Amino acid sequence: MRNVAKATGDIKHVDSLQSMTEKDLFHLYSQSRDKEIRNLLVNRHLYIAEILSKKFVNKGIDYEDIYQVASMGLIFAIERFDITKGFEFSSFATPTVIGEIKKHFRDKGWSIRVPRRIQELSKKINGAKTILHQKLQRTPMIKDIAEYLECSEEEIMEAMEASQVYTPKSLDLTYDNDGEDKDVQLIDLIGETDKNFDTLENKDFLEKAMEKLNEVEKKVLKDRFFNQKTQMQVADELKVSQMTVSRMEKKIIEKFRKELNKIE
Repeated sequence: MRNVAKATGDIKHVDSLQSMTEKDLFHLYSQSRDKEIRNLLVNRHLYIAEILSKKFVNKGIDYEDIYQVASMGLIFAIERFDITKGFEFSSFATPTVIGEIKKHFRDKGWSIRVPRRIQELSKKINGAKTILHQKLQRTPMIKDIAEYLECSEEEIMEAMEASQVYTPKSLDLTYDNDGEDKDVQLIDLIGETDKNFDTLENKDFLEKAMEKLNEVEKKVLKDRFFNQKTQMQVADELKVSQMTVSRMEKKIIEKFRKELNKIE
């Protein structure tokens, strides 16, 4: 019977809270710090977190993650809100929630970690560009930005280059190819083939292929293709005919071809 009475009392308590005004709930929470009241206040104001989160979509971080951060910011705002100050809660909560979202972007939004000073300077540069563009009536140059922020041009260039890693670009990103039928992908515009890879692969192939040769064939190979000797010179050293050397070359090439086919 006691359990039934307690459950009945809890239901009445919840119903009573839900019927209360926002102002009364904040008054009650400031006195009791009851988590049940706080949760009710959070549920009533989740729309604030939702609206503010949508302002930051498509900026490199998933909406779900932004919404979670915004919800935490909403809880912080409820904890700090003082109903006696006379402010509307939505007005008080908005800068708190936005501050948490921006902090999350600052700490987590960079695809490659860069020093905090570079992140902060990057933000200042964005603001300076807007102000200087209006003031100068043209796109500000690096020199203009450096003078405005009282930094060196090298620092400005460093921060601007680092800001490129804020949102990674897909290698499948396409660009117009100046009227050509086929667009160019980003992957085709960056990087270059490392010649060392081909050198290593060729060296490994040659070493394995030469294991299949006898000593005479190895001499013919080295003299003809590495020491730049003529067939006649090699034939004289081996005391065989030039035709014999020619046939040995073909035999060596055929062995190499078989080894290459095994790899492919």
